[in-house]
Amino acid sequence: MHPDSPISATLVCWGNAWLTGRAGLDEAADRVERQGGPQLAAGPDGDVPLRSLLADLRVEGMTSLRLALPVAGDPLGLTGPPPFNAAAIEAGQAAVAVLPGRCLGLVPVRDRRGSSYAGVRWEMFDAAANVPDVPSLAEAERDLTLTMHAATDALRGVEGPAQGHRPVRADSDGLAPGYPARAHRVAALAARLAAVIRMADDRGLTSGQVAVRSQALRDLDRAVRRARVAAHHAITELV
Repeated sequence: MHPDSPISATLVCWGNAWLTGRAGLDEAADRVERQGGPQLAAGPDGDVPLRSLLADLRVEGMTSLRLALPVAGDPLGLTGPPPFNAAAIEAGQAAVAVLPGRCLGLVPVRDRRGSSYAGVRWEMFDAAANVPDVPSLAEAERDLTLTMHAATDALRGVEGPAQGHRPVRADSDGLAPGYPARAHRVAALAARLAAVIRMADDRGLTSGQVAVRSQALRDLDRAVRRARVAAHHAITELV
């Protein structure tokens, strides 16, 4: 699964909307399938539809879903154990189902069968029940704003040759119903900045300029990931 895919974020925000009564299970599952095609979960007795897994987890007492957007050296949203962390870091994302006394990690993997079937298979892992070290929405918004301004200043003097205007589009449908307005605002800005990061082009830059740009973009990526995680967790602060 490519780290830029919003599939885990979509599962988390629509799953939380369902758990808090702002959406139905079918609507939540349909939103996830709209992002990645058919959704299956790898169970001990074989694959099951994702919506069946979600229904079963709710019966078990699932209270919320958390988003993890880790990279090597920055396991954002993860609490272990190592097998789950390793799979989530490789995928660049994961969802964590919070249950009484335990958590379940869900890592998306591309599922291709034959020439026509393309979907997502969620691999399941035991996850530590500790609360992950993630920022509050207010902290994440403040950090994102400061980092955006710092990156803008750093990049102002390292623009390469003009390569034509390319519109920036955020690959996101936004958050689900029930999220506070501030979370929607932060998520939208983070999505737009993530698109800017993906479009960064080092052609025509000196080695020194490349170093400056790379550091600025790393800082911005870190702030963007934290903002996205905080925005997707914000609905749980209301209940």
